[in-house]
Amino acid sequence: MSVQRSCRCVGLSRAAYYRQPATKDRDVEVVDALNSVLDKHPRWGFWKCWKYLYKRHRWNHKRVYRIYCKLNLNQKRQAKKRLPKRVQQPLLVPLQPNQVWSADFMSDSLYAGRRFRTFNVIDDFNRELLHIEIDTSITGKRLIRVFERLRLERGLPEMLRTDNGPEFLSGEFIAWAEEHGMTIQYIQPGKPNQNAYIERFNKTYRNEVLDLYLFRNLNEVRETTYWWKIEYNEQRPHDSLGDLTPAEYLSKNAGNSTFQLST
Repeated sequence: MSVQRSCRCVGLSRAAYYRQPATKDRDVEVVDALNSVLDKHPRWGFWKCWKYLYKRHRWNHKRVYRIYCKLNLNQKRQAKKRLPKRVQQPLLVPLQPNQVWSADFMSDSLYAGRRFRTFNVIDDFNRELLHIEIDTSITGKRLIRVFERLRLERGLPEMLRTDNGPEFLSGEFIAWAEEHGMTIQYIQPGKPNQNAYIERFNKTYRNEVLDLYLFRNLNEVRETTYWWKIEYNEQRPHDSLGDLTPAEYLSKNAGNSTFQLST
């Protein structure tokens, strides 16, 4: 009996008859790559993992997603909560580096229950993480020391966007900012969306560092944050930057601004 007639009898197409069966090892490389990324970044979702791997292997997202689902790596998505209507104000989008920085505080606790705070500063232009200060207490004088170091490294911004925390309202910090030509823009009380860049960063930092590890002392927090800062600025793709890292975005757009890259 011919192959054509045999396939017709059993309801099988000839294309399926002649197709070579897929080997079991064809996805091993993708599985190993996914596992290596998630071992290092267990809080990353599928799209973040795929964008990271695509730069290195150029794998189709459908293939990676199929394997991602087979490995049961899907993370639960939080349902969006209905928020009350708020008075919206335009968010200033900087057109060059050092035009607008955003700063905010976060708090967490160590293994022994001792509380600590982090002071985070980012450049809104390319979402670059400039500095994270970590200690049990951070005062207005401490903020001046932080910005003095940043001033020596890369200069100060034209505007610093903050909330109405007592550290930002201290007379010493305000006087220092005026002396160095840095304008402080305070958001409206109870309107964190007016400082959206730093609020989005805070969520990422908490999700990928503070909530992921149980720290025994402040040195462990500082060490983990130090290496995560390097990955955040130089390896982690950002959706808002067209899947570029802050370093790549700054290098690509440096020619459109008056900002000089340091050597």
